[in-house]
Amino acid sequence: MMYSLWLGLGLSVMLLASFSAVSGAPNLVCFYDSQGFQRQGLAQFTMTDMELALQFCTHIIYGYAGVNADNSELQSINKRLDFEQRHLAQFTALKDRYPHIKFLLSVGGDADQNEGNQYIKLLESGQQGHRRFIESARDVVRRFNFDGLDLALQLPRNKPRKVHGDVGSAWKSFKKFFTGDYIVDEDSETHKGQLTALIKDLSSAFKANNLLLSLTVLPNVNSSWYYDAPAIEPSLDFINLGTFDFLTPQRNPEEADFSAPLYEAFGQNRLGHYNVNYQLEHWLLQRVPAHKLNIGIAAYGRAWKLSTGSGDSGMPVVAAAEGAAPAGRQSKQEGMLNWAEICQLMPNPSNANAKGADAPVRRVLDPTKRYGSYAFRAADSNGEHGLWISYDDPDSASSKASYVRSKNLGGVAFFDLTQDDFRGQCTTDRFPMLRAIKYRLL
Repeated sequence: MMYSLWLGLGLSVMLLASFSAVSGAPNLVCFYDSQGFQRQGLAQFTMTDMELALQFCTHIIYGYAGVNADNSELQSINKRLDFEQRHLAQFTALKDRYPHIKFLLSVGGDADQNEGNQYIKLLESGQQGHRRFIESARDVVRRFNFDGLDLALQLPRNKPRKVHGDVGSAWKSFKKFFTGDYIVDEDSETHKGQLTALIKDLSSAFKANNLLLSLTVLPNVNSSWYYDAPAIEPSLDFINLGTFDFLTPQRNPEEADFSAPLYEAFGQNRLGHYNVNYQLEHWLLQRVPAHKLNIGIAAYGRAWKLSTGSGDSGMPVVAAAEGAAPAGRQSKQEGMLNWAEICQLMPNPSNANAKGADAPVRRVLDPTKRYGSYAFRAADSNGEHGLWISYDDPDSASSKASYVRSKNLGGVAFFDLTQDDFRGQCTTDRFPMLRAIKYRLL
C-alpha cells in the first residue's frame, strides 16, 4: 500500500511538471520557513510534508540565512538546525528526486534578529565587505548544492501611520510623507546606489557559477528608496513582491483593516498604495518585465483584538481595536493566525456551542474579489474575546493567481508552506491554498 502511495505521488509530480513545461505555466515560488521543522504538535512541518508540497512548486526557497554584522559574511542564524541537525543538507538532498525544481537559499526575511542594522552595514561596507558577502554566499550555496540565492534584505520599513478618518487627516498624512516627517533613512539614496552595486557584483559572480539570483521585497519596504529597478533588473532572475501585511496589528494597533487587498479599497480615506495592484504597477512603470515579477500571497492572516468600542458590525475600517489578538495554539505569534487556525474558527459542528475564545467567528466574503474576505467576533459585554481577521483563503488566493495570469506575470511567491493547512485539518486535501494557486496558474 505504501509503495502504491509513493508511486502515485511520483506520477503526479511528473505529470504536473510535464504539463507546466508544455503549457508555459507561471512559476510558483514556494517559501519554506525552516523554523516550521522545530515547531511542536500539529504545527511541525516534516520532510514528508515537504515532499507533498514539492509537486506543486517550481522553485523552493529555504529561509533563512543571515548576515554577520562584524564581517559582512553570510552566516547561519540557526547553526543547531542547519548544521548539527543537517537540515540544510536534508533539504537540498531532495533535488535528486525533484530535478525540475530550483532550490534557493534566502537571506534575511525578517528572521535575522542577531543585529539591528546589519543589512545597512552590509551596504555601507564598501567593495571589501561586498566581496566578503559575495564569496561567503557563493561558498554556502555551492557547498550545500543550492541552485541560487534569494535576497530578502531587512531594510528600514515605512513608518506606520493612521490613514483613516476625515479628509483633513488623510491630507496631513500625505503631506507629512512628502515633507519628510516619515523618512526613516536619510541616506536612502546612497544606500540605493550601494545596493545596486552589490546586486550587480553578486550577479556576475553567480552567473559565472551558473547560479540563480532573486530579490524579495519585504512588506512595507519603500521600493522607491532602495531599489533602482531599471539598473538591477538585468542582474536578477526574478523578483518576489511581498504584497501583504500592508496593515498589521503591530503597525496599526487601533484600526483593523484589510491586510492584503488586491485593489485599492475606496472610502474612509485609505492610502492608495496599500494594495497589490499599486505595488505591481510601480515595478512595471520602472520598466521591469512582467515575466520577472512574482506576486506574494500569504498563507496566514492578521488578527486584531476588538473592544466594545469596535461595535458589532465588523465592517472595516474597524475602530477602537486593541492591537494584536492572542497567539494561536499552532502559530504561537500574537496578531497572526495560519490558515488552518483561521479555518477552524469558522462555524462548524465542533464549535457550534463553544463560548469565549473558542466561539466561532462570522465569515464575510468578498464577492468582488478585490479586497479579500474577513472574519470577526464582536467583543462580549465584558469587552473580552473580540477578534477581527483579515486573510487570504483558497478562493481569494485563486483569484490572485488569476490576476497573475491576466497580467502575464512571472508567477506567485507563496509565503509560506508551513502556514498552509498542510495536515488537512479543515479539508480532505492537504495544502489547500497551495493547490488552489497551482491549479489556477496551470
